[in-house]
Amino acid sequence: MPNSAQRRVIDPILSNVVLGYKHPDHIGMELFPRVPVETSGGKIIQFNKDGFRLYNTARAPGTATKRVQFGYAAGSYGLTNHALEGVVPIEHQREAEIVPGIDLGTGAVNGVMRIESLVIEKEQADLARDATKYDANHKNILAGTDRWDDYVNSDPIADVTAAREAIRSSTGTYPNVIEIPSLVLSKLKNHPSIIEKIKYSERGIVTAEILAAVFEIDKVIIGKAIAFDDADAPIDIWGKDVVLAYVPTVASTIQEPSFGYTYTMKNNPHVEDPYYERSIKSWVYGTQYERAPLLTGVTSGFLLQTAIN
Repeated sequence: MPNSAQRRVIDPILSNVVLGYKHPDHIGMELFPRVPVETSGGKIIQFNKDGFRLYNTARAPGTATKRVQFGYAAGSYGLTNHALEGVVPIEHQREAEIVPGIDLGTGAVNGVMRIESLVIEKEQADLARDATKYDANHKNILAGTDRWDDYVNSDPIADVTAAREAIRSSTGTYPNVIEIPSLVLSKLKNHPSIIEKIKYSERGIVTAEILAAVFEIDKVIIGKAIAFDDADAPIDIWGKDVVLAYVPTVASTIQEPSFGYTYTMKNNPHVEDPYYERSIKSWVYGTQYERAPLLTGVTSGFLLQTAIN
C-alpha cells in the first residue's frame, strides 16, 4: 500500500488533474458551466427579468433604501453521485510493491474522466435539445424547405437573427454563444447565403470564427461528440439541433444569470486514495463526481430544432 507520504503527493496532484480535465471535443460546459455547491440537494436558482427592469433608485432623506433580489428558488435539485475506477495492472510498472507514479496514475484517472465527460456531455445535450423545456417563442422547429440543407429556400441567417431578438426581448441581452452540431456545420459551409456573406473575406472559408461574425454572436461551439450504443452504432450527441444561449464568460456562483449550470459538489471531481487489489494484481484509482446539469434561465436560450434533414 502507498505510505502516507506518497498519498500526500499523489492524491492532491491527481485530484487537480481531474478538476482541470477538459475533453477537447466536448462543449457542454460552454452552455452549462460548472459551479460549486455545498449540499447534495437544494433549491434551483432560476432567473427572470428583474435584473433588467428600470428601477427608480432615487432615495429621499430618511427613507428606506429599495432592495432587489436576483434569481428565485424554483424547484429542487439533487446531485447524482457518479463513481468509476481506473485500473493500473502491476505489469505496467517495474516494481509491483511500489505505488504507481504520477504518470501512470494520471493515465488511469484521465481514462476515467474521458468516460465521465462523455456521460455529462450527453446529459447536457439532452437538456439543451429538449423542446418541452422552452417557451413557444423561444423555439423554432424547422421543417420542409425551412431546413438549412434546402439551399434555395432556407435562410439560416434570418433564423438565427430572429432567435437572437427573441432572447434580447426576454432578457435584455443578446446570446453570446451558439452551439452548431457537426452534421449541421457540414451543410452550412456550403449554404449560398453564408457563402455570399463571406465571399470578400480574407480566407473565404467557413469556420467557426467566420460564422460567429456572420451570426453576430461572440462564440460558436461545434457539437462533435459521438457515443456508441450497445450495438456499436454511432450516436451524434448534439444531433441536428442548434442552440443559442447567454452564458456568463466567467461563472463562479449559481447567483449569476445563465442559460444553464452544472451544479457540482465542492471539490468534485476528486480522486480517492489508490489501493492495491491482489485478486487482479492491480492498483485501483477511484474517482467520484457528484453533479447535476440544470436549465436555470431558459428564456436566455433558443432552440432551432431539426436544422437539417
